[in-house]
Amino acid sequence: MTSMRRLKTKLAAWAVIVMAGLLPQAASALDYGKPGEPIHLVVAHPCCYAEVWSVFANAGKELWKKHLPAGSTVEYMVGLQGAVVVNQMLAGKAHVGYMGDLPAFTATTKTQAADVRIVASTAMAYDQCYAFLVRKDAPDFKTADEALKWVDGKTVATPKGSCTDDFVQKLFKRTGTEPSSYLNQNIEVISSGFKSGRLDAAAVWEPNASNLVAEGLARRVASGATIGEMDGGFVVMQADLIKQRPDVAKAWLEAELDAQLWMADPKNAPEMVGIVKSRVRGFTDKGLHDAIYGAYPKEWGGSDVRLYLPYAITKDVNDLVDRGVAFLKANKVINVDKLRADAIEPTLTAEVLKGRGLTSPIGEVRAAPASN
Repeated sequence: MTSMRRLKTKLAAWAVIVMAGLLPQAASALDYGKPGEPIHLVVAHPCCYAEVWSVFANAGKELWKKHLPAGSTVEYMVGLQGAVVVNQMLAGKAHVGYMGDLPAFTATTKTQAADVRIVASTAMAYDQCYAFLVRKDAPDFKTADEALKWVDGKTVATPKGSCTDDFVQKLFKRTGTEPSSYLNQNIEVISSGFKSGRLDAAAVWEPNASNLVAEGLARRVASGATIGEMDGGFVVMQADLIKQRPDVAKAWLEAELDAQLWMADPKNAPEMVGIVKSRVRGFTDKGLHDAIYGAYPKEWGGSDVRLYLPYAITKDVNDLVDRGVAFLKANKVINVDKLRADAIEPTLTAEVLKGRGLTSPIGEVRAAPASN
């Protein structure tokens, strides 16, 4: 089977997983109460994807309490990855969701299950999902291209159907790299492969990428900067929530803005790492720090900025949407060439920014040495 046929097969399988069991339960309208009333808001997010860590900042600092109606409560549903969060949204179990780009775009197309809308950007980055690692005893490479020549003919792994897979396909196409084996493995198996020496290279998202480096199991050699493309994270909401409770929808995005502004302040880095550490397991302090604050050499895809914070739906965000939708359509995950007109709701973030006297981008999280 060719690499392209394998790509299409596993992406189609991912789409089946996302939709499994959902079609018989097409979403009925949820009752969110009347404007001004307290609400119990359920927020779903992946456990371990650093590009949506604004949800951790919001939760840890309880920023939402300043904006939601008095007496409101928030419950967090944690999934292993974006596809799980998509399922929670489509099944009506969650009202607000945080996820990476491909899951967010896919979720908006499953209207037979639920009407889910993209309402904000959590961040854009060159190296949150797009991080390529080689085993610890690989030769010392001067450039990413040199590293990828070494990868040619070797064993590579990534969680297929994810943004890392999209990245690897583009990276290999750009450099003409052809591994002898391209394996579908989760982060636990990839970690084990690096420990045992059975794996030569892999692509994983943050904080897994920085944690593998911090543990001395792998070295980073390329990122989205190597191919000149960014990945992204998004906030999605149930359409019924937006329609019935515009006060709540806007209030949550006020808190999201507070969270992103707080993250962008370098003096908050130690507290941010502490908040994340209290909510995830299995990561070193350095791995968590370096996921969004760590500095990597530019010749290996490093960037002075680890997270760009557009917050609103900007041209760059829309360009990312177009690229992602084209990729998903070409590989038969979705059957549309373009998202429906109301799949993205840009007015809420625009109103929040106008009310604060701010414009997009609202800030950035810059790389800094661990000692800082």
